[in-house]
Amino acid sequence: MNFDLTPEEKEIQRAADEFAKGEFDKDVALELDRNHQYPFDILKKACSLGFIGIHYPEEYGGQGYGILENALIVESFCRRDSGIGVCLSIANFSSEVILRFGNETQKKRYLIPITKGQAISAGAFTESDHGSDITGLRTTAVKDEKGYVINGVKTFISNGRIADFVIVLCQTNPEASPPYRGQSTFIVDKGSKGFEVTELGDKMGIRMTSTTEMSFDQVRIPEENLVGPLNRGFYQVLEFFDESRVMVAAQAIGMAQGAFDRALDYGKKRQQFGQRLVDFQVTQHKLADMATQIEAARCLVYKAGWNFDQGRIEPKWTSMAKMYAGRVAVEVAQEAIQILGGYGYMLEYEVERFYRDARITEIYEGTREIQKNAIASAVIGKRG
Repeated sequence: MNFDLTPEEKEIQRAADEFAKGEFDKDVALELDRNHQYPFDILKKACSLGFIGIHYPEEYGGQGYGILENALIVESFCRRDSGIGVCLSIANFSSEVILRFGNETQKKRYLIPITKGQAISAGAFTESDHGSDITGLRTTAVKDEKGYVINGVKTFISNGRIADFVIVLCQTNPEASPPYRGQSTFIVDKGSKGFEVTELGDKMGIRMTSTTEMSFDQVRIPEENLVGPLNRGFYQVLEFFDESRVMVAAQAIGMAQGAFDRALDYGKKRQQFGQRLVDFQVTQHKLADMATQIEAARCLVYKAGWNFDQGRIEPKWTSMAKMYAGRVAVEVAQEAIQILGGYGYMLEYEVERFYRDARITEIYEGTREIQKNAIASAVIGKRG
């Protein structure tokens, strides 16, 4: 058993670290966070160097790597800056539904522009009445002679305002029992008639991203915008979540490591009662606990990514990775604030932003409670 990254993976990690170090300027990041602005220029540079969509095959603009390699990039980006890191890591959000289940025309039309920095994607799955429960939907897609007509409302949609297209999960067979057996996914392009996007307002963290409500009022789309077979959308989205949970978990360990780095650096420089903070045993113990939590989470995330790349769809591992890494990110960032004291509460010292941004990793892509349900189901086994 070899726990080391391959030379190629180490090179990807090094390149991502160097890019983030050179491009993620602290002052720029703070300004973007204050003004709720998206780092478009940085995204384009990341695309030009092949960081976005690295897990796509080459014919669709990627480099043919796996989920683990993508996770290494996400971790490095979020370690340098949690806000910019999240923006870049979700620029292609839900495009994997097209990658895994779309036809050749859809893949070439929608995936290649993402890798070139010419498009951003979004996924519209959540509804206000259901939250993490997508087994029953109010958003419908009805077939007619010209294609499909979509009606409904989706909420808490990342990238909503800036997305060029969105993957929408709809109920296509209202008679299906259980209802999720009658769901399908569709591609809806920005600017489609009847399709409106509204920002939800200020939020605790990830302030550079767009978080929106999407309204579909008689939105007509052609039949060729159906992704994969009809009434298989629920299963497509579940597999996508199994993949995207690794990405969120990588965000979390990147944020945890970033908060730890700043706490350690501060502790080495800050003098109290005639000695450095790191010379006090209480600080040493905090740092020891933080470092151990991060390493444990990292091992779990890497295993989950590697396992997915082996072609094994096992929600237990990705749910464990997301649940634990999210918790570690929050706890480590909280301890980092404690080590910095009053300075940790100030925007300038960054750790408070790491804490605010880390909190979402326990919520989006399925709350920690949803992850526990998935883990418990795998541990207990099917009933009956």
